Amino acid sequence: MRPEDIAALSVAELHERFVVRCCALSAECEAALANDPRAGARAVYQAVLRRRRENRCEGQRLRHLLRHEVKLWESGVELVAGVDEAGMAPLAGPVVAAACILPHDYRPRGIDDSKQLDAAERQRLAADIKRSAISWSVGIAEVEEIDRLNIYWAGMLSLRRAVVALPVRPEHLLVDARRLRDLDIAQQAIIHGDALSLTIAAASILAKTTRDRIMAELDAEHPGYGFARHKGYPTAEHFDALKRLGACALHRRSFAPVREALGLGPLQVELFPPPDEPPPPELRAEAPLGREG
Repeated sequence: MRPEDIAALSVAELHERFVVRCCALSAECEAALANDPRAGARAVYQAVLRRRRENRCEGQRLRHLLRHEVKLWESGVELVAGVDEAGMAPLAGPVVAAACILPHDYRPRGIDDSKQLDAAERQRLAADIKRSAISWSVGIAEVEEIDRLNIYWAGMLSLRRAVVALPVRPEHLLVDARRLRDLDIAQQAIIHGDALSLTIAAASILAKTTRDRIMAELDAEHPGYGFARHKGYPTAEHFDALKRLGACALHRRSFAPVREALGLGPLQVELFPPPDEPPPPELRAEAPLGREG
């Protein structure tokens, strides 16, 4: 396009071309747009500049999110898996973990800790992650396992299952605030990892969207509780349903509000065991994997 063509286009056409379709602008055409006598055309120019600034900021944010991965890649470690879980706090439903290995050049716009994204954005990113990943998997700890092991160990079990289920074996794990025992894979625990590592953030999105889908499907089997809306979390709606309907098979009977609804006393559980305490048999190297999603 020549600079003189800018004046020949309507403001609507300029907006469609340079804002909606993001067509490239030469320096000469950009100057013509900036100096166009029409206010609407100059607004298009400002929108182009704004998008450029946003793209630079997003690029910087993604580079910051990849600093742990880049350090490993530069040391010769090619296959880095992020690992995270969803569903530790709910009163009902399973814990779901996910693991994924991403290509070195993967830069998904808008990726973040799954808790910072709305449902539509999580779904969009989850589909993109699955298409683009070198490998991804999920692991599930069922309600019965949560009640038998306690929520801490059940969360660890779901994380282990997700890692072992990866079709491609990772060389290194980045795990959100945990270290997985009895896995012969180098690993690094990162506090708030879902906000500090792109690969962990991707795993958190896969875990969250998988668990949300499971809870929406289970809502049909256990109507009246609102599982499709609150996903089992301790909301006012959920407490009201517990009071009206009592607990169902999806409820975690080791959790105090559920025990209260059943008329049971509190359960004294050591949630975070000492570091030297051995894990339960389910988390040892020879243990079966159970159900994966």
